[in-house]
Amino acid sequence: MPSPQRRLVDNQGRLDEYYVQDAFHAYLKSSLAQAKAERLLDVQVLSGAESDLMITGPALCLYFAALRSTTNPPSVPLPRREKSSSSPRDDLSLANCPEPFIPFLRLWSKCVPAIQNLDPEHQHDLARIICGLEPVTQPVLPVLGRLAADLRAVSIEISQRRSFQDRYASDLQAAIDVGEPGAGNPGGALLRPKASFVPPPIYTASPTASAYPGKIQTQLQPPPSPQQRHSPRLLPPSAYSPPRSPSNSSLASPRTPTPTIATPASPAIELIRETLYAALADVLARTPSLVRLLKSDPPRAYFGSVALAILSVASTMLTADGAIVGVRGVPLTLAECPAQLRPLMREFAAIGRDAARIEEEDTLEAIRLVQEGRDVPAPRLERARLLLEHGAGYDVAEGGNSGRRSTEGRAVAFANRVNALALAMTRLPQFRERQGDVFKVLAGVGSS
Repeated sequence: MPSPQRRLVDNQGRLDEYYVQDAFHAYLKSSLAQAKAERLLDVQVLSGAESDLMITGPALCLYFAALRSTTNPPSVPLPRREKSSSSPRDDLSLANCPEPFIPFLRLWSKCVPAIQNLDPEHQHDLARIICGLEPVTQPVLPVLGRLAADLRAVSIEISQRRSFQDRYASDLQAAIDVGEPGAGNPGGALLRPKASFVPPPIYTASPTASAYPGKIQTQLQPPPSPQQRHSPRLLPPSAYSPPRSPSNSSLASPRTPTPTIATPASPAIELIRETLYAALADVLARTPSLVRLLKSDPPRAYFGSVALAILSVASTMLTADGAIVGVRGVPLTLAECPAQLRPLMREFAAIGRDAARIEEEDTLEAIRLVQEGRDVPAPRLERARLLLEHGAGYDVAEGGNSGRRSTEGRAVAFANRVNALALAMTRLPQFRERQGDVFKVLAGVGSS
């Protein structure tokens, strides 16, 4: 709990962020323990380091909070500030929610009535879908996919916050210890599994980063385009940056020698990494909101840029046989990837294929609507891109209304897949070793 010296409510009547964070982690521990008891998650999953666990845990917490909510409009009953049963209890609502959390609370609130109206067996199926398990009841209700996608979308936003990352390992460990042999005995600690989750590195703007404004176009160069059709909404990187020159083929660091960019002999992960980082320049060129966000929330801007780079590269740099044509025209096939990277490569290719399919379906749907004299809504691929850019809940208005959403939440689910891949990739050691250099360049753009 926050120290007594901190004010729990500000002058606008909004709860202190740290107080809400403490309450969330208290609920997160109990939610993970409950999911373990219901066999939605086992000790092996909780102690593993899979990136999807960063999404599953908070999403389960939001799910259980929805079941517990008893107010209209929905609110979250927070733990008492003191252990005494007579101490006041706060409810987190839109009226007192800290400003940064309002979009997330709005989207969660929109899900609560639908979750509570489900039959118990369908509620359990929703929890299983959140955990990546097959639902038991068949046929599956279409609304379960949308609800799971929305809760996971909010969870992705939560998982990007450093305050969450620094405490998640202890939340996992608390859930692991529940009911385990020796949990109450200090001498049995060596026998208990340990949570292996490690937070990603901290991204802070370098004091010298401002010396690099304007150099993003020459330091982060685009990969060449393969000879294939490009999406009209996701333009190829070559449309935004000047041609590559030999002197521009590296990413400079303010204090270290310039790292060498990927070559035809580079390992597979380096080719993927450099291809994505090269696309960041184009992402920022066509997404001014992320450039502005670099000043106020650099980690969120960085993650959003990487996610959009994944979508752009997967949509424009994928060959018919699933290879990625990256920096310096180097093709990378699944067979050339080491075994531990093949799941990521498969998902990368699958996102590219699904993006092409979604675009084709939306085009046919638009033609049909025009022929019928009806309005054409924003395409799903564009809505997914906006979700990657602005984050979950940006399109939910104060009254709870939102833009066009399919019953299954397909655009949200697709954006979640891209974000999940971004989380998995940016946690790899090979990405971490270059993130510092890239982040300094991006921070320099934000300060220019």
